[in-house]
Amino acid sequence: MTKVTAQMSVSLDGCYTGPRDPRGEQDMTGWMRGPEAPGFFRVTRWAVDAMAWRERQGFAGGEQSADSEIVAEMFASAGAYVMGRRMFDAGEVPWGEEPPFRAPVFVVTHRPREVLERRGGTSFTFVTEGPERAVELARAAAGDKDVAVAGGGELLRQVLAAGLLDRLDLHIAPVLLGEGQRLFGPGLGLGPGEGIELAPVRVVESPGVTHVRYTVTGRSALVLDDRGASGELVGPATTGQ
Repeated sequence: MTKVTAQMSVSLDGCYTGPRDPRGEQDMTGWMRGPEAPGFFRVTRWAVDAMAWRERQGFAGGEQSADSEIVAEMFASAGAYVMGRRMFDAGEVPWGEEPPFRAPVFVVTHRPREVLERRGGTSFTFVTEGPERAVELARAAAGDKDVAVAGGGELLRQVLAAGLLDRLDLHIAPVLLGEGQRLFGPGLGLGPGEGIELAPVRVVESPGVTHVRYTVTGRSALVLDDRGASGELVGPATTGQ
């Protein structure tokens, strides 16, 4: 059964990139000089060093490791991708004529554009009807494989808020960025006293990153913990205080 999955590399304090560039949309050269790039490349260093990632990009070298196996698994399981327009704009030039996806990619955007065909099986279809429609089209294109939400963070929040995400893989780099664009927070569409529950199903550790897989189990009401003696409310835990 096709699942909607997402992969995201984050710092220990939850940032997937540095602070948003105040200059607005930039070409790739401008983005590389801006405040976002240093944080982004720090949290994704584990992937860039992996042999499977480098092979997919057409580069030599890299390490054959648990991280490389994670990357290979990620590509093998995806039959179609969904991504945001900002990510596409940043990647269009460096991905070149043969992008690493090798599958249909559906780009969520407000700016229509003709389908862009690339070598190796990658096509970019620009969807102006929102993330729900993009996921619907990707499901139809994925066959018996998964739909992978390829980023960025804003799109992932929208997909999660809409209840479309089945599985989330977080790749947690052992670094504190202090400031940057955080994956979670406002924008999840949660009401007062409501949360989105996730169940951890796999943890893979390596020296440069910890890979945690979660199944998204859905929204639930948050309740006070009244398991104390005589039905009295239990105060805040003191561990670590």
